[in-house]
Amino acid sequence: MAGSSHRQIALPLAPAGEGVARRIVVGNANAPVIEALQNPANWPFHTAGLTGPPRSGKSLIGSWAAGQGIEVVDGADALDEAEVFHRWNAVQEGGSKAGKKLLLIADRTPWEIALPDLRSRLGGSLQLAIGEPDDAMAAQLIHAHAEARSLTLAEGAADYLVPRTRRSFADIEALVGAIDRISLERAAPATMSVWRAALEALHGPDQQKLL
Repeated sequence: MAGSSHRQIALPLAPAGEGVARRIVVGNANAPVIEALQNPANWPFHTAGLTGPPRSGKSLIGSWAAGQGIEVVDGADALDEAEVFHRWNAVQEGGSKAGKKLLLIADRTPWEIALPDLRSRLGGSLQLAIGEPDDAMAAQLIHAHAEARSLTLAEGAADYLVPRTRRSFADIEALVGAIDRISLERAAPATMSVWRAALEALHGPDQQKLL
């Protein structure tokens, strides 16, 4: 948003599928996570756990971390807990991957662990969590999702849309998807009339009138 001192960084990734973000926007919600992943030397037990809201880029961050040499288990909470415990043991002293850093990404928040040994081990590991985006990050996310769709937004799009939509990763992604769809259906550029229609489609007829 205009006048914000919020610093944004784009971390390049390998090309993704159509409509899928090709970069990680770093802002208030995930900057501490990125900083921790860039400095893994002092992780307790060589392990970090990562949770966050839906569509918050956990898998993208995991892909980037894997490129930095970190062992990544995405969807760890869906695996058999004995398997996760085996992965944890492997990076400890004397293990088959001793000293390697392990990032366990969980889709559920909180991650409820039944196995006592695993629960205690992960409880002593570094806990990382992605929050919800502020206005500055929401604006960057709008542009990142538009870029992924090769969607050209008219000037002032973020300034108009951010105050009128919910501050969640999933809602921001859905909003840009709706703008793209309506723009194509109308064979019209993504200007204010399309933005308003997208807001109404997602949030109801009164939401787009909010200041």
